Amino acid sequence: MGPTGAGKTDLALRLAARYPIEIVSVDSALVYRGMDIGTGKPTREQLERFPHHLVDILDPSQAYSAGQFVRDALQAIAAIRARGHLPLLVGGTMLYFRALRRGIAQMPSADPQVRQEIDAEAARVGWPALHAQLTLLDPVTAQRIQPNDGQRIQRALEVHRLTGKTLSELHAQTRPADPSLNFVAFAWAPSDRDRLYAAIERRFEQMMQAGLLDEVRRLQQRGDLHADLPAIRSVGYRQLWEHLCGKESLATSVQRAIFATRQLARRQLIWLRAENDIRWYNALDSAAADQIEQAIAQC
Repeated sequence: MGPTGAGKTDLALRLAARYPIEIVSVDSALVYRGMDIGTGKPTREQLERFPHHLVDILDPSQAYSAGQFVRDALQAIAAIRARGHLPLLVGGTMLYFRALRRGIAQMPSADPQVRQEIDAEAARVGWPALHAQLTLLDPVTAQRIQPNDGQRIQRALEVHRLTGKTLSELHAQTRPADPSLNFVAFAWAPSDRDRLYAAIERRFEQMMQAGLLDEVRRLQQRGDLHADLPAIRSVGYRQLWEHLCGKESLATSVQRAIFATRQLARRQLIWLRAENDIRWYNALDSAAADQIEQAIAQC
């Protein structure tokens, strides 16, 4: 587990080359076909040598949920173990990790009327004001959400208005998806956040040089995709999509994408620190990969 840009994929491939490991992707964007550059997807050659489960399983027009991930991941884990191999779950979608390890709360379905009411309120007072409202109702959840993250603020308030309970209360009632599974969790994160942010900026620039804008353009030219789809809301894709719609310059979109990626990394680190059973490794320490290898050898 770790923030975007920390080098999780390189570490996973190194481990898979040495041990009888099969990699299970825990990434809400890697599930989509045709979204390769902006997701940092392993190359075709890497995927052929080290098959990844839950990569390229959906079209960008489709939605994917934590519940679907849990079902797919449990099937993959069972198949891997049946082959006598060790499942290695790798990614940065912390909600998926938590759903698999801790379980999924029974959440109400989306209510269009309630969402419309929340959107109207946000239009009047702004999302930061609703975030402040959420902080009073559910400080645990609010701490994990940015003041301008309208989508998550809306959902948290919607759940409370529909059930009378907060997201943190509902999550506290969950049980592991499969109590028989024993997870050993590793956090792969650099100790210097400034260096992580610099790496994120370099990585996005490399993605642009590799043709990310053309990749987003191809998705847009399909004609059946739109900006509200979960796939297109992915960091980087959303900002470049808006540029192609003529909303802002390419330079502005790139800077917004880099900033959004940094914010994503920050949220991922907050999620990680909320877990109390993770072994932390400094991605900047040259000895850390060897230490993880030794730990996995004992699994």
